[in-house]
Amino acid sequence: MTATVVTATVGAVERTLAAPTTGFLDDESREWLRALRAEGPERDEAVARLHTLLLKAARFEVARRRPTLQHVRGDLDEIAVEAAADALLGVLRRLDDFRGASRFTTWAYKFALYEAAVKVRKRAWQGREVLLEAEGWEPFADSGLGPDAEVEQRELLETVREGVHSVLTPHQRQVLIALAVNGVPIDVLAERLGSTRGALYKTLHDARRRLRGHLGERGLAFASVEEK
Repeated sequence: MTATVVTATVGAVERTLAAPTTGFLDDESREWLRALRAEGPERDEAVARLHTLLLKAARFEVARRRPTLQHVRGDLDEIAVEAAADALLGVLRRLDDFRGASRFTTWAYKFALYEAAVKVRKRAWQGREVLLEAEGWEPFADSGLGPDAEVEQRELLETVREGVHSVLTPHQRQVLIALAVNGVPIDVLAERLGSTRGALYKTLHDARRRLRGHLGERGLAFASVEEK
C-alpha cells in the first residue's frame, strides 16, 4: 500500500470518527435537536413541547415516590414543576452531549426523573434533623447468628466503631455515619453540608478505604459490614 493510499485511508477514518453523531440519529431525534438549536418561534415552540414532556415524566416520578411524602403537607405537584424546569435547563445546556445511544426523548426523560427523585428526597427530609453521629449500629447486626458467629460479629462491629473514631477524619466520620449508618440521602447531606454529591462520594470512598485497611491489619474484612 502506498504512502498516499495510507494517508487517504487514515484521513477517511479520522473524518468518520469526528463526524457529528447526528448523522446516526433517528429522524425524530435529529428533528428535536434541529428545532431546539433553531432561533425565534420555532425554538420557542420546541422548548415548550419539551417542557410538556419533561413535566409529564416528573409527575410520574413524584407519583411513584409519593409514599415517601405522606407526612409532607402542601401541593406536591410543585415538586414536579420545579423538577421539570430544572430538567429543561439541564437538557438545553447539554444538547451537545447527546450521542444517540437512545431516542432523544428517552435521554431527556432521564433528566426529569433524576431531578424529581432528588427533589422528592429533599422534600421528604425537609425539617428533619440530619444525624452526623451514630445512634447505634443495630442495622449491621444479624440477630439470627449462632453463639460463635455472634461473638465474631460483635468483635467486627466493635473494631469498626473503634476504627471510625481513630482512623477517619472528623469529616469522613460524619459522611460515613450519615450515609451508611443513618441512611441520609446523599443529595440531602450535600445540601446540608454545602458540598456536592461528587465530593461526598469521594469522601465516602476514602473513609471505606481507611476502614478496610484498619480491619485488614486486624485480620477482619470490611465487606461483611458493607453488605448489611
